[in-house]
Amino acid sequence: MKKIIVACGSGVATSQTVASKLDKLLKGKGVPAQVEAVDIKSLKHHVKDADAYVSIVKTKDQIDIPTFNGIAFLTGMGQDAELQKIIDFLQA
Repeated sequence: MKKIIVACGSGVATSQTVASKLDKLLKGKGVPAQVEAVDIKSLKHHVKDADAYVSIVKTKDQIDIPTFNGIAFLTGMGQDAELQKIIDFLQA
């Protein structure tokens, strides 16, 4: 099962909200994935074990795994398109 990390400044509120929503949407589509919320300070550590990253805030670090727009899951704008990109990646 592929692992997706979602990061925000503290790893508590925003990333948890997006991770929970993404997990629910993926399960609703029957797409298995492990979705985990993390704080941006520990992102470099978590990226090593993750297959994809859902970004809520910009980071100065180079992320060498597929990265998706997490803001879409907060605002709802572009959510369906971003969800489909993630599903396509997970099923590839």
